[in-house]
Amino acid sequence: MMRMTIHPLFLPILFSMILSGNVSYYALILTSLIIHELGHIVAAFLCKVKVERCVIMPYGGEIELQGGISLSPNKQLIIAIGGPMATLLCLCVVPFLDPLLADPLLKIQLILLGINLIPIWPLDGGRIILSLILLIYPKARFYEMYLSISLILTILTMIITFILLPKTLFLLVLSIFIFLRLVSEWRYRKYRLAFEKHVMKRLT
Repeated sequence: MMRMTIHPLFLPILFSMILSGNVSYYALILTSLIIHELGHIVAAFLCKVKVERCVIMPYGGEIELQGGISLSPNKQLIIAIGGPMATLLCLCVVPFLDPLLADPLLKIQLILLGINLIPIWPLDGGRIILSLILLIYPKARFYEMYLSISLILTILTMIITFILLPKTLFLLVLSIFIFLRLVSEWRYRKYRLAFEKHVMKRLT
């Protein structure tokens, strides 16, 4: 059975919003994030890929898929697109809602969509770009190169948002969060390299 949890680093953000009295706004954000992740889950179901775990993150969420790096780039691409498609669906519903609900919901969906389509891993935009790279150049070294570019861009974002504090506090926290995920994936890259070598040996 799939498990859905909230990442521990996201909890302080949620608690601060509750304490400040923005409970309804918090509920809309959490609901939007869950709908976004359901888009990924439905896409995974259509690709006949089992979702083992879903973790809600400040920028959306992450799902653990059965098969991991052995999944074909085609399936990875479809699953990555699923989240933004769910957010776009929410945007289509907004005009039919009461303005009191529609205005904050529209803002949340646009921010969520804008952040997720940034072409940096592990955001959906980055996953889409990486899937396309693996479709065209199915080599682990291109995967490693893309992670390196994502790391450099994230570090630059951290520096810029730090200089522009306090107006960019949320973006700084988000970029730090993404940086930590990138570092984790960078350490994991050796397993993808080993997997590629293993598969190549079996094919030759």
